[in-house]
Amino acid sequence: MTRRFPILPTLIVLAGAAYFLVPLYAAFQFSLQMKRGELSFEAYRSVFESSTFLSTLTFSTVASAAAIFFGAVLVVPTAYWVRLKLPKLRPVVEFLSLLPLIIPPVVLVFGHIRLFGSNSILPLTMSSWGTNILLVIGYVVLSMPYMFRAVDNGMASIDIATLTEAAESLGASRLRTIIDVIFPNVRSAIVSGAFLTFSISLGEFVLASLLNRPAFGPYMVQLGQDYAYQPAALAIMSFALTWILMALMQMAATRKPGQRLFRPSRSLAASKSQ
Repeated sequence: MTRRFPILPTLIVLAGAAYFLVPLYAAFQFSLQMKRGELSFEAYRSVFESSTFLSTLTFSTVASAAAIFFGAVLVVPTAYWVRLKLPKLRPVVEFLSLLPLIIPPVVLVFGHIRLFGSNSILPLTMSSWGTNILLVIGYVVLSMPYMFRAVDNGMASIDIATLTEAAESLGASRLRTIIDVIFPNVRSAIVSGAFLTFSISLGEFVLASLLNRPAFGPYMVQLGQDYAYQPAALAIMSFALTWILMALMQMAATRKPGQRLFRPSRSLAASKSQ
């Protein structure tokens, strides 16, 4: 019996792909028209020549990486402890993790400024590094719904009670169990949350703008107000950068323990052996 070709699912997939790819292609086509009458990468060259581009991109990348790290350190032990010891509080924790979707970012940043301003016990806004800490905290809060849901779903797929009992029977402490057993088993879930955290943090505007931080989001908005073709080129570049970093994180998440992220070429290996 021959199987029929799935026409309807194929059409749905093609429609979904066109919904994302056609605007992306239009933006790429527009970014090549900076020189009238010809297609060129002049807009990309103009963006790369700007020192502000590199500084803001570096700042946002470091801040996003810090938000991913602290978000994982906060969420993984919390989700683990709630599932293991406090299952009745799981709905409450889920509700609290969804609050950043309800509270606007402008309310969050003004709350930070109010709590950590010049008249507070811990005046973080009075120094550059303190304001950077507030920005990272804001990124962690904004990404909390996505990070917690990804990690919680990852823990639902493993038997954390059995893993905990096995680790404790071998003499591992609770902290050692979380670091050496739980974290490796939910690594793919952490990477899934890291994808969304990085995407949110890289283009975030409200927190970085009101805290007056040299981030990538305000730079993109300012560039869009001053130029026409460079913002389209910058959007394509940020999209490509996001997917490259996502691919690297996915490779790091799926590699086996002790396996290298990139295998050396045969010629390089032969030269080392010689």
